[in-house]
Formats: sequence, C-alpha cells, structure tokens
Amino acid sequence: MLDRSGRLRGFPCGAHARDRSPRQYTRWSSVDRYGYYSGVAGRLLTLVVLLALAVHGEAAPAAPGFKVKLLDGKTSLDSHDLVGKTILVLRFQASYCKPCAKEAPGLARVYDRYKARGVEVLAFHVQDTARDTRAFVRKYKVTYPVALDTKLTIGNPFGFKGSPYTVVIDRKGEMVAQIHGESAVTRLPRILDELLKNDPQPS
Repeated sequence: MLDRSGRLRGFPCGAHARDRSPRQYTRWSSVDRYGYYSGVAGRLLTLVVLLALAVHGEAAPAAPGFKVKLLDGKTSLDSHDLVGKTILVLRFQASYCKPCAKEAPGLARVYDRYKARGVEVLAFHVQDTARDTRAFVRKYKVTYPVALDTKLTIGNPFGFKGSPYTVVIDRKGEMVAQIHGESAVTRLPRILDELLKNDPQPS
C-alpha cells in the first residue's frame, strides 16, 4: 500500500534502509586461509617446543637425607653436611652378592681416582651382618666408608630394588644417576667427569 509520498508502507528506505541491509562479509581467498592456518600451526609448534624444553630442563629429584653410623661404630655421617661440598656416590651392596664382589676392585679404583677431586663413595651393606661386611671389606681391600643398612631404611627411599645399586648425588643434593645392577664401574667415570667439568671442586 502506498503512503502519501508514494512509498510502500512497511518497507524502510533511505538511510534506514541502508542501516538494515544485510551485513557484508569479506570472503577469504585460499591464500588468506593458508596464511591464517600456517600462523596457528606455527604458534602451536612453538608451544610444543617450549613444553619439551621445560620437561628436559626439569631438575633431578632431590636425594633423601640420612644419618648413619659407619661400620667402625664411632664415626657418624649426616648427608646434609655434604651438600655443596662433595659429589656423593652411594653404593648399595652385600657380602653375599656375587656381582658386588666382582665389581669391588673396580669400585675401589674409581674411588682412588676421584677422591682427591671432591668425590666421596659411601657403601651400604644391605640386609647384611657386621661380621660378613667386615670380611668383605678385608677381602676386597675396601678403602671407602662402609655402613650397614640391615632393614633398608636408607635403601628404600633411594629406590633400592636389588644389589648392586649405585646412586650419584651432585653438589646440589640432587640424584643425577641411578644405576641398577652391574655396569657402575664402567659408567661412573663418564658421569663423574661430566659433573666435575660442569661443577668443579669448590676452592
């Protein structure tokens, strides 16, 4: 129906008509879409790389603290006194353990080689007797400190699953290596050399 001006009633016109016209959207070209999705993929890749670096850069687990009396029955040792001063190699072994006996001479050589460079070796004889442990020390000419861990009160917190078991603790008090079974004698020099290169003995 026409109004007095000759326009159809109910239909907007002029400026109002332009305001209510359908909104115009820009259609993306294939190049635009490629650029957008490439940017998203790039940001996702960057995030993945950063997460991977964060995982690899994660600090080693802190070593449990312990206090122990050595085999001589007189000397006591507190692990907290060694943090920042020495690299500590803990050796969990036993007199009845054949691989432990096999590696005993080699472990003694490792100790003699590195003790002057700030490395300490401490052996725990697990589920062993004082008598048998002393016999082991005499037979294999053990010169590093030895203590008993008859009930695995020290071994269990360190993840002991069987002897021999070797743990390396750096000067920050972190467990940087855990060696289950044999091979400690061959692997320790490489581990210790790397630690000493990055963290030389304090003057």
